[in-house]
Amino acid sequence: MTNEQHSIEARSRSGQWQIVEKQINRDIASGALQPGSRLPTETEIMEQFQVGRHSVRRAIAELAAAGKVRVEQGRGTFVEEHSVITYNIARRTRFRKNLLEQGRVPSGQPVSESEIVAPPGISAALKLPEGAKVYMIARRGFADDVPISLSHSYHPVERFPNMHLRRRAGESVTTIYAAFGIPDYVRQSTTILTRRAIGDEAQLLAQSPQQPVLVVQKTDVDMEGRPIAYSETVWAGERVQFSIDNEPEDRAATTAKGQDDE
Repeated sequence: MTNEQHSIEARSRSGQWQIVEKQINRDIASGALQPGSRLPTETEIMEQFQVGRHSVRRAIAELAAAGKVRVEQGRGTFVEEHSVITYNIARRTRFRKNLLEQGRVPSGQPVSESEIVAPPGISAALKLPEGAKVYMIARRGFADDVPISLSHSYHPVERFPNMHLRRRAGESVTTIYAAFGIPDYVRQSTTILTRRAIGDEAQLLAQSPQQPVLVVQKTDVDMEGRPIAYSETVWAGERVQFSIDNEPEDRAATTAKGQDDE
């Protein structure tokens, strides 16, 4: 084969991923592939388009970067659902309440728990002395089995013994607080920022690393104003938007009554 023939063949191979990407894009736009549906396997796409594995992976990566599909490790590739969740942030914000009100099924999954010396910023937020220990609890939040959040929460060990074990066992934050004499709690402060996913965040949220994430940092306090938790939650930026509710305190207490956190 001549050098010119090699060059023509290489250019032909380099454009194969675009053929796959454009056809899947057309199928999504036409409704042939419905939101939430699973794409054929990598092998099936290779056979359908008569292309190599690299071309399929490049096409899927481009579609994911454009927000058209999401890749879930161990499950497959799914057409992205564009129904954005509006997450309400108020003095009493509860994960389950937010999702149930929108007809979504909320659930959570433990990722890790550990007992650590509180870093300076967390010590300051929780008003703890230097060297005090906290439980760091990482969990994923889901809406209809689709991952939407990855949270790292911090609770004082001295005030909530074995809280990390109770969370892993499935007890809600609200239930655990009540067991320690805290029947109600409110949000003291909230900071929202946006950035690129770092570490394994994109993988845990089943989104492309090129898609942005929303980060919510908050401090919760008991009804006497004492900090009881600090958390940083990373939200899938393409699936969630926030609404800030400045409702009166008396109405907030009424609507929160009987609502449990995830």
